[in-house]
Amino acid sequence: MDSQPKLRVLFSRQEIAATVSRLATEISQDYHDKYPLLISILKGSFMFLADLIRHLDFPLEVDFIGLASYGKGRHTSGKIKVVQSLRSPIKDREVLVIEDIVDTGLTTAFCLDYLRQKKPASLKLCVLTDKPSRRQVPVTIDYLGFTVPNKFLVGYGLDWDEKFRNLPDICFIEDED
Repeated sequence: MDSQPKLRVLFSRQEIAATVSRLATEISQDYHDKYPLLISILKGSFMFLADLIRHLDFPLEVDFIGLASYGKGRHTSGKIKVVQSLRSPIKDREVLVIEDIVDTGLTTAFCLDYLRQKKPASLKLCVLTDKPSRRQVPVTIDYLGFTVPNKFLVGYGLDWDEKFRNLPDICFIEDED
């Protein structure tokens, strides 16, 4: 990347914080007495997970799964692979998957199918941003932060070729004509 792309804020850090708090309230109502396993899909959802669990005041466990589908471009390859496996057994556990974005749905659907094969007691999905205009496969989202337009998003864990994850706001890359 020779020149910096032009970024425009879509959701401010304050809007993100309010949404994370709202999601935590919803999750707390459903999981406060269940000792759930929260599985963060790496790398994009780690910031969301960190902020979310600080609002949850009940026992829980955290694990991570690494999936890859993008490579260095701005479009998914469509081929998903597990690059980091879970460490925790999930059979008969209440499992809540934490994801930064559902775009085409391919990665998320792959992850949910992969986890279903391990026979959790329940499996739900919490997503910070949903881009339904690009959906190729159906995905049921149980807890949703924001519905977003068909823009390439960066910041708050979302990246472009591993860059911009550290931005405190969620921004989109403006296409130059």
